[in-house]
Amino acid sequence: MFEDLQSVSLFGVFVALLILHFLYSSFYSQETQEPPGPRPVPLFGNLFQMDLRRLNQSLFDLSKKYGPVFQVYFGSQKVVVLSGYRTVKQALVNHANEFGDREITPAFFDLTKGFGVVFSNGDLWKEMRRFALTTLRDFGMGKKRSEDIIVEECQYVINEFEQLEGKPFDNTKFFNYAATNIVSVLMFGKRFDYKDQVFRAMVERDNELIRLLGTASISVYNCFPWLGPFLKDWRDYIKHVKASREDVKQIIADMKETLDPEVCRCFVDAFLIRKKQLEESENSHFNDDNLLYSVINLIEAGNDTTATTLKWSLLYMAKYPHVQDRVQEELSRVVGSRQVQSEDRKNLPYTDAVIHETQRFADLVPLALPHTTCQDVTLQGYFIKKGTTVFPLLTSVLYDENEWESPHSFNPSHFLDDEGKFIRRDAFMPFSAGRRACLGEGLARMELFLVFTSLLQRFCFTPPPGVSGDEVDLTPVVGLTLSPRPQKLCAVQRN
Repeated sequence: MFEDLQSVSLFGVFVALLILHFLYSSFYSQETQEPPGPRPVPLFGNLFQMDLRRLNQSLFDLSKKYGPVFQVYFGSQKVVVLSGYRTVKQALVNHANEFGDREITPAFFDLTKGFGVVFSNGDLWKEMRRFALTTLRDFGMGKKRSEDIIVEECQYVINEFEQLEGKPFDNTKFFNYAATNIVSVLMFGKRFDYKDQVFRAMVERDNELIRLLGTASISVYNCFPWLGPFLKDWRDYIKHVKASREDVKQIIADMKETLDPEVCRCFVDAFLIRKKQLEESENSHFNDDNLLYSVINLIEAGNDTTATTLKWSLLYMAKYPHVQDRVQEELSRVVGSRQVQSEDRKNLPYTDAVIHETQRFADLVPLALPHTTCQDVTLQGYFIKKGTTVFPLLTSVLYDENEWESPHSFNPSHFLDDEGKFIRRDAFMPFSAGRRACLGEGLARMELFLVFTSLLQRFCFTPPPGVSGDEVDLTPVVGLTLSPRPQKLCAVQRN
């Protein structure tokens, strides 16, 4: 009898515990609801439901079905996608710490081995970013000194256009040379001649790396790293990574030979001097690897994005001549024939609006570099676990129909009020936002303004004879960034 009662009692306790477990599980699952998303298939996840050649557009389309916070699987890896201005800002700005780590994909690890200022995390990243910001500002980034560097480089770009004598051209690589040179002065204390074959090869390799990083093959490699040796794009990528690394190593080695601790010429000198000061510290991040990869990070970022934005700007001027006319009228009225200066920006609202609209409409980096959560976080009611890869979809911010009056048209009025004065827009996020926002934003903004205005002062950009503006092709070439297709334009000198 006692044993029967004991069994009943134990059974009752078991049932009670089971009920409590189900109640807790139900409550917890409501509290930790995961984002919605398409159903994955084993091994491949959702790869067959996305076009890896235009991943940003595939994810943008999925956001219309699953909402501003959803998840997809790249193979077995879960990725949370953030769509729309409100959501991206909420994550990257309001929850900056939780979403502040960088996801280092296999391809990114191949590039910098977890060192440097872009593809690193933790104390290493904090110290390298702090040092980079402080040092670049000391050498004039965003100040009068960097303005002088940019204005000097503008003359070399103007010379390239003058030599064309108004004839059709489709080679704008000198924009990449110019952008790289501006960063090189800050990094190495010197610029390179556009005809320097080593310099040209280094710049073109960096551009090819950016293109390869956005290919479907590299996306597949990131999902299944063991496939790398079988993929031509990955083999080319590794070849370019190694060559780029050796080029920068050689430049740094040459600079070590001429280093004078009493005369700091540039970023590399500043790093080497700090390294020497801390050489007895066991925990110092000032080592050769972080120097090498920080320099590579900054040169690659400074080369491609600014140069490509300038290429888009010329294409838009050729396609929309009425916009070009208004820019040139404003420049003639406000500046005249003298050299444009940064301080002129406030008196050139239409020109400033055109530059901003170029950045918005070009959608240069449609997927911000991937983030990862450094702790559990709940966003818009969805639970996102620590260590989850996060894609902020910048396309969805720059083309957010709730934020822009005509998101799918080139419309400088997005940045002008009723009186024609320039207005800032919160949803203008081409440099991303939060802790991982572009390190060189100030320099890039100054470059775009000074180079664009200097060129529009002197040249009209048109399609070649017999081609109308309607025939100018705005279809992008897809890589990690979106660049214009090579096509002929003319740079006609203004009277």
